[in-house]
Amino acid sequence: MRKTIYLVGFLLVVFRTHGQESNLLPVQNNKPERLEWFSGLGLGMFIHWSMDVQVGSVISHSMVGASEEYLENYFALQDSFEPQKFNPKKWAKLAKLAGFQYMVFTTKHHNGFCMYDTKTTDFNVMNTPFGKDATREIFDAFREEGIAIGVYFSPEDWKFIHEQGVTITRDHTTKANPEHNPELNSYVKEQLKELLTNYGKIDIVFLDGMMGSAFLNTEFAAYCWELQPDVVVTRGGMETPEQRLPQEPLSNIWEACFTMGTQWQYKPTNEVYKSGTTVINMLLETRAKNGNLLLNVGPTPDGEIPIEQESILRELGLWMLVNKRAVQGTLPYKKASQDNLYFTQSKDGKSLFVAVTDLDWKHGERKEFLIEGVQVEENGKVEVLGHNGEVVVYKPDLDAKVYWKNTDRGLEISAVRGQRLYNNFKWPNPVVVEVIDFKDLNTK
Repeated sequence: MRKTIYLVGFLLVVFRTHGQESNLLPVQNNKPERLEWFSGLGLGMFIHWSMDVQVGSVISHSMVGASEEYLENYFALQDSFEPQKFNPKKWAKLAKLAGFQYMVFTTKHHNGFCMYDTKTTDFNVMNTPFGKDATREIFDAFREEGIAIGVYFSPEDWKFIHEQGVTITRDHTTKANPEHNPELNSYVKEQLKELLTNYGKIDIVFLDGMMGSAFLNTEFAAYCWELQPDVVVTRGGMETPEQRLPQEPLSNIWEACFTMGTQWQYKPTNEVYKSGTTVINMLLETRAKNGNLLLNVGPTPDGEIPIEQESILRELGLWMLVNKRAVQGTLPYKKASQDNLYFTQSKDGKSLFVAVTDLDWKHGERKEFLIEGVQVEENGKVEVLGHNGEVVVYKPDLDAKVYWKNTDRGLEISAVRGQRLYNNFKWPNPVVVEVIDFKDLNTK
């Protein structure tokens, strides 16, 4: 079949594949209009879930360097995978509440276990006590909530190469890499064809593994575009920093992926989670730097989102209830930040959103700050998102109005934190100020 190529140019990217990082120069074939659509999404839910979740292991990676006895025990986990509380509709409703606009599910990780109905191998979810096409049910549930659908897929397949007699390794110069293994190459392409043919429109593909090999782009990303030309390939097609954010804004659209704890898949013990405030600040910094945040959840062996992770998502959901306009469908401003402030702007360029990440801003307290290089037009105004600027609960005599003044240095703002979002008034998360009809002092 002839490959259809939408050549946009060349883009130097840095790929990080679960602990490994390398530079490569892939062909960037994502359609510009699809990249623009993807950029407006802002926040995606990553879902890591495979049969080895039963023992709380890091997903797949314990297979590298494992003994034959361990691998036999590992493969046998297929016979006991039975998530009796699996309800992807609950996942999807929580995702929508928390402000996620797309999702990416691990249809097949490096272990080779397919979480979908495949004809390529018996090592799949249909041949477990669960016996259901988890991928189809998850995609259906998220589509019902209007959330875009993403496929995570690893061209590495350690079950397949083990059966070939190839050592399981992350060394991309060996036959563990499909680039050097024609049989594996054909095998994983058939799996990609199943996923991009049998599951309806796929919006996003995240190709993982192969330690940053350019083959990830030139072979597998290109094949995804051949099968579904409108699909956005993230890893394999753009910069996708993992567990880190770039220090400076990037000129091209990018996506960062993070765990909420220390592990991608469910970790029942010895886990340390980020705070909700940390996650919200990560989202603000990502959006200010022209990126999307792909935030991971790791469901339990029974198929539930752990309460620790759910709690963080509900805290995020409360913040989004107030402030989602500052991160959904926005563009980066010409500067990402100033001191404790992060900036985004509306697509029409009329509103500047200023997130104040000051954890000491108490309920009912007034703060003053300066936005350098910005002024408000004659008929413009300044508002605090989510608050009417008139009333603060239990403080009837408090002046809650927002005041502003144009100066030679920029815009001076005086605002009150007025919403009572927690019963004890100690809501620790950023306040967002919207500057409507703003102008840059340096614009000639």
